[in-house]
Amino acid sequence: MTFRGAIAQIFGTLKDRVVTAWREINGYSATFSPFTGTLYANETCRACVRTLAEHTSKANARVTAGDKRLETLLNVRPNMYMNGKDFLYKVRTIYEIHNTAFVYINRDDRGQCIGLYPIPWCASEAVDYGGDLYIRFYLPDGTKLIAAWGDLAVLRKDYNTSDIWGDGNDAITSSLDLLQTANQGMANAIKSTANLRGIVKSTKPMLSDADVEKTKERFVSAYMGLSNTSGIAALDATQEYIPLNIQPQIANYKYVEELRANIYRYFGMNEKAVTSQLVGDDWEAFYEAQIEPFLIALGLELSYKIYTDRQRGYGNAIIYEANRMQFMSTQSKLALVQMVDRRAMTPNEWRAVLNLSPLPGGDELQSWQNPKNTTPAKGADADAGQNGSGVPGDESDAADGGKTP
Repeated sequence: MTFRGAIAQIFGTLKDRVVTAWREINGYSATFSPFTGTLYANETCRACVRTLAEHTSKANARVTAGDKRLETLLNVRPNMYMNGKDFLYKVRTIYEIHNTAFVYINRDDRGQCIGLYPIPWCASEAVDYGGDLYIRFYLPDGTKLIAAWGDLAVLRKDYNTSDIWGDGNDAITSSLDLLQTANQGMANAIKSTANLRGIVKSTKPMLSDADVEKTKERFVSAYMGLSNTSGIAALDATQEYIPLNIQPQIANYKYVEELRANIYRYFGMNEKAVTSQLVGDDWEAFYEAQIEPFLIALGLELSYKIYTDRQRGYGNAIIYEANRMQFMSTQSKLALVQMVDRRAMTPNEWRAVLNLSPLPGGDELQSWQNPKNTTPAKGADADAGQNGSGVPGDESDAADGGKTP
């Protein structure tokens, strides 16, 4: 299927509409051009974006009103091209690189959501059609797509200047340029020091310019080519080679690390997050600062754009959740067995944290004081059948008034 054919299948036949420019509240020009920099081409930026996208893609969608059809669509196959994990990964990637992500909501004849499509990043503008807000996208192949604002879930970061788009990433371009220059300087320094450099001096008097050039070319072809694997040059008494000691100045390690740290701070990341070394409290802080806000924004936007006011009034909402306990340390996971003993968790819930398969009967709350999982009679002591020391089997002593021989 061609790109244009896929667009027609997803969005239907696009009709030319007479539209006018949309005016924002602050008078800002409602037109946006894509960032032309090389943010995603930088290895440090891509490592940050990849880490954020990978952790975000682990979330699961939950529909509060029990709409299993929509919940399955969100988690399994939001559209014909991607599964639920790929959908979250792509949306988060677009969001981080361009600070604005549009998701088109495809509906059937009854208005129900049947697909969610992240729109490829391109130039766009806000237009007015019949008093309603529409966004016109100029796709890479030249196709123009006009979508109603109500059919677009919009996520924005650095939301300041425009009412519709987030601000660009111009703030980080200086650090990217400096880091690129430092990397190129290192590469050029390695190349320059790997070659034989020097001056060939002839002791013959009054050589013509042609003879000087011929002497140089003969020396270069004999000793500075790939055929000279030994790296040794042999000269007679009429020639002298004077080496040039080239010591190029390059950025030191501390300077390069500071430039990387600037990029980490811009994305709210650090070396541990990029290298997957976050556990415990460090992971909790990372999740609450970088993953949870995005999931909240996505859930709120999809809930408002997919459901009507009446449906939301009946409690319909979409919530994205992630199991944060999966990132606890092994010691902390094992300590959760106390929650099982206190009937705060089921055995299978605890086993899920340890990535273990469920057991038969493990979905019921159990306690070490009540291994048969029977419900005590109302008013009965939870420690009935045990003496004060918690050791069963001394009922005879209790019957004798607690006397000992």
